[in-house]
Amino acid sequence: MSPSPEFSDYLQHLQVGRRLAERSLRLYADALSRLQAGCRARGLSLTELRPPQARELLAELHVGGLGPRSLALTLSAWRGYYRWLAAQRRIDHDPLVGLKAPRAGRPLPKALGVDDAVALAELPLGDEPAARRDHCLIELLYGAGLRISEVLGLDLQPGGAGWVDLANSEVQVLGKGGKRRAVPLGAQALAAVRAWLGVRAQLARPDESALLVGQRGHRLSASLARARLAQAAIQAGLPTHVHPHMLRHSYASHLLQSSGDLRAVQELLGHANIATTQVYTRLDWQHLAKAYDAAHPRAKKG
Repeated sequence: MSPSPEFSDYLQHLQVGRRLAERSLRLYADALSRLQAGCRARGLSLTELRPPQARELLAELHVGGLGPRSLALTLSAWRGYYRWLAAQRRIDHDPLVGLKAPRAGRPLPKALGVDDAVALAELPLGDEPAARRDHCLIELLYGAGLRISEVLGLDLQPGGAGWVDLANSEVQVLGKGGKRRAVPLGAQALAAVRAWLGVRAQLARPDESALLVGQRGHRLSASLARARLAQAAIQAGLPTHVHPHMLRHSYASHLLQSSGDLRAVQELLGHANIATTQVYTRLDWQHLAKAYDAAHPRAKKG
């Protein structure tokens, strides 16, 4: 549907005055076409629209399949048009006052299945220094659920952003908001750290304090860490691209599946708000729902 000539001046204003790209102009034109169609269906001109009718129109678009993000963009385009009309003194009221688009649902974090995560953690990378470092990196991301910034900020000795406390089988990290927390390390993570420390001197410069270092002997960069992790995931035959935060999501999801202790997982992850941790209960529900669909006799469709 093409927008009415009534919109031509406004679209010209967007193109010339605001220099919107062609794609953005098309999105605005589509949104205005929906507005035009809704007004015509109600026997209204564009300037006769009032908040109750505008709310009905937005609801109809939602029921018709327009998602929250598209509705938000549509409403933004309508607001821009009516603000422009007001500036032109062609309308003396705001037909969209108090109108809000529905909030988009928070997307679920992507997590690996338990088998895939274990396959990655147990991948035999070799005994070369870089291979042992990569194994240590994977264990700290999945075995301890650390953020990539927390892993790369670890030093050999106490102080600074964080360090590994081998004597107490834990890692001390400085998380978001400057909040320090202690995270326990399991046997496999401890073994990986010790194996790396046994060869670290072959890569690290003598004055480098970082736990993990790159080929030049300095603190490992985030870009190299991501690249090495992605490469290891390919070697392990994982069917998806793996990034560092996916291993943190996997740690949280698998821990919650096993323990069901939301508060403990919140503390281990260093979340200030438990609502942030609760998203993993939705992942857990997905896991249970899939198991039900696959195995329960009452889940079979006729």
